[in-house]
Amino acid sequence: MKRAVLFWWLIGIVIAAIAIALSFYLDAAVVSFMTSHQSPGIRSFMLWVSRCGDWPEHFLVGLALFSFARWRGNKRWARIFLSMLIALSIAGLVGRAIKVTTGRARPSVKAEQIWNGLRGSGSKYHSFPSGHVDASVGFFGVLLLARRRIGMVCLLIPMLIGFSRLYLGAHYLSDVVCAAVLGTLCAVIVYRWLVPRSSIEDQTLD
Repeated sequence: MKRAVLFWWLIGIVIAAIAIALSFYLDAAVVSFMTSHQSPGIRSFMLWVSRCGDWPEHFLVGLALFSFARWRGNKRWARIFLSMLIALSIAGLVGRAIKVTTGRARPSVKAEQIWNGLRGSGSKYHSFPSGHVDASVGFFGVLLLARRRIGMVCLLIPMLIGFSRLYLGAHYLSDVVCAAVLGTLCAVIVYRWLVPRSSIEDQTLD
């Protein structure tokens, strides 16, 4: 059993490493593509997606769902929703710390250096990683692990949010990919620690 777990962790690490390497390689090309394919209508929609897809909105939705589950007396779903909130919070805090310490300039900023080190303020230099994406992936990642079918559908939300951040020129592709890896890691850790075993077994009933 331990060997199987180790094997899948190694596979995940390899896949994540390849995805991150490719994302950094494609950063400039993706920025160029997004810049040359702008549409007023799509841009307005992507602005709306970004506004609705930030971490406070995720947190409020998760808190409402947790409260509803507690009110209905459904301890299993209450634990899942609480785990989603915790994964979101951890991913957001870790992502924020990385943002401040790396000081990566956003694609829209004309700077001599892309990486500028410690920057406590100024969102123009808080590009890496995407806070929208790490929080959303952490949030819905737990749901995917706990309830596969529902989670697969909801996974479209962080994907759309990630695309909106690229389309608006707020992030490089590597910002989004690394944020997704961070969110996934937080989701897996929180899920394994907090979601009860019965929830894992009940996935076959979804």
